[in-house]
Amino acid sequence: MNYANHVADRFGLRPHIRFSTLVVTMTFLEANNLWRTETAAGDVFFSRFCIMATGCLSSTNLPDFEGRDDFQGEAYHTGTWPHDRVDFTGKRVGIIGTGSSSIQSIPIIAASCAHLTVFQRTPNYAIPAHNGPIDEGYVQDIKQHYDDFRVLNKQMFAGFGAHQTRWEASVFDLDEAGQMQRFEARWQEGGLGFSSSFSDTGSNLDANQIAAEFVRNKIRGTVTDPETAELLCPDQVLGCKRVCVDTHYYETFNRANVDLVSVKDHPIERITPTGLITNGTQYDFDMLIFATGFDAMTGTLLKIDIQGRAGITLAEKWSAGPVTYLGLAIDGFPNFFTVSGPGSPSVLSNMIVTIEQHIDWIMDCLDAMQQRQATTIEATDTATLDWVKTGNAIAAGTLFPTCNSWYLGANVPGKPRIFMPYVGGFPSYVEICEQVKREGYQGFVFSN
Repeated sequence: MNYANHVADRFGLRPHIRFSTLVVTMTFLEANNLWRTETAAGDVFFSRFCIMATGCLSSTNLPDFEGRDDFQGEAYHTGTWPHDRVDFTGKRVGIIGTGSSSIQSIPIIAASCAHLTVFQRTPNYAIPAHNGPIDEGYVQDIKQHYDDFRVLNKQMFAGFGAHQTRWEASVFDLDEAGQMQRFEARWQEGGLGFSSSFSDTGSNLDANQIAAEFVRNKIRGTVTDPETAELLCPDQVLGCKRVCVDTHYYETFNRANVDLVSVKDHPIERITPTGLITNGTQYDFDMLIFATGFDAMTGTLLKIDIQGRAGITLAEKWSAGPVTYLGLAIDGFPNFFTVSGPGSPSVLSNMIVTIEQHIDWIMDCLDAMQQRQATTIEATDTATLDWVKTGNAIAAGTLFPTCNSWYLGANVPGKPRIFMPYVGGFPSYVEICEQVKREGYQGFVFSN
């Protein structure tokens, strides 16, 4: 926030920002090639261009549990956490979900609450963060070579990780002892680098299972109760859901004030005024926390009534799943750009690097329009369909689509299943975007 405030003040942006404003409709007016945007307060704005920087994980997913609004205690969603401090001291807390936000929250809640009950549907892989003070020599080295460091990171598959050596060997290039040594080294380093311990854990199921079993054995070696340990062991492919990073997550289940309930075995029947019921058992709480994730990548866009050419809405356009060209544009929606949207590296990359690349590309595009004296730019349906096919083909060569993840929209009932991020890597994506630009914005049509 300090940095965001600094940028806003340095560049005098505040007069151009409408804070606490809910956009409800956006309509393309074909008669004059303008977008009409209306807010919940009734304010109307007209613009030539719309750039949708609505975020990939900004719309919370709150399952429609029976009696959800009946609970009389404190209730929170991890995605809409209050700014004021929440006090867990001496309270009975129930938390639903064991994804990224829950894995970060559980150790902190357990440290001060009277009792914590964790309701888990699907266990997730978590790698220790090993956060700590940064070596001053390392900091100075980065600062002295900052420009080079940024360039190196942009050359990495996910737009970050230049400080880690990428291991190009296969799991099967080493014997079992060598494999375990390599996994252990990355485990001790901590963070997301574990996923790149070898070159083939994301594409070869047998290689992946070796990595997954290493993590499961770490869980079994950490959690003292064997039954709880097995409940916490994921059985899906490592990485087909986002790998989480934790601080003492598994150790927390050794505390006397923490219990784990599998809702696969004991589904939540309803929320009650005092807690919830699973399999006929009533659990009473002072506080309920919904760590149930987000309507990822498309949720916020589809909350707005967006109408393109001929009155076609974005919801209609995406009724079978989101389709874009380069994750930047949508055919039938002129002068309309998405930032880190479906079809771009998005959530599988360094978000800051991805956003910078998107905005640079869009600004270059607007400059090109000015030079051409063009009124509109729009992706063609052919280019859009070809890009979707390209993304699907690349994803099919990986293990990403093998489980029900929010990458596919599987966490939201009724949401179409389509693998949304581009998984070919950030450098590959950038080169494709640059090629489109070099070739006069191939796949787009301009009008004057």
